Amino acid sequence: MERRPEPELMLEPAQARAYAEADFEAPHNAFVETFRMRFPNFAASGHVLDLGCGPGDISRRFALAYPGCEVEGIDGSQVMIDAGREQLEAAGVTEQVRLHCARLPEEPPPRERYDALISNSLLHHLHEPAVLWNAVLRYAVPDAPVFVMDLMRPQDIQTAQSLMEQYAAGEPEVLRHDFYHSLLAAFRPEEVREQIDRAGLEGLEVEVISDRHLIVWGRVSG
Repeated sequence: MERRPEPELMLEPAQARAYAEADFEAPHNAFVETFRMRFPNFAASGHVLDLGCGPGDISRRFALAYPGCEVEGIDGSQVMIDAGREQLEAAGVTEQVRLHCARLPEEPPPRERYDALISNSLLHHLHEPAVLWNAVLRYAVPDAPVFVMDLMRPQDIQTAQSLMEQYAAGEPEVLRHDFYHSLLAAFRPEEVREQIDRAGLEGLEVEVISDRHLIVWGRVSG
């Protein structure tokens, strides 16, 4: 099945609100725990960049797991950032987590370099995946941990429909719609491998971790 790109940004307030209020506790905690398993020797301090942070739920969970870190999340959708800031204020973590509206590559993050880079479900939104991998090269300090999780495109439409029914059956219609179309927009592992090799990031690993997710992880060489 060929890839079917979707819009890069989520700009509708109702869509942003649905994501901010959705229960992503299990997958987002799994994101942080998988990072911990892949980087058991992470210093757990310094500045972390969350690329495509959406409403910042993973930024918040990462900061709580690593209280010695300061997390800056960037996303190109202002409505997503606004929805996330409300939740960060409610959680009392605004000193440790800051969200910024910025669209790569034209608008850079606040800092020149970061001690770790994380990203969840940004890659499948990008029409040019090199935007993500170039950001890794540009903003990671040497030897920085890089951890990217994203959906993996199924082999056919029928499998995509089955996955949507299995994992999003009880979700609001906007989330069901987005999950299905995100599956169609996602990349296959071999495509991601080609992307990171082309970017000069051969040291990163591509790993399939579920029937719908893959991760890219490793350290940026100096």
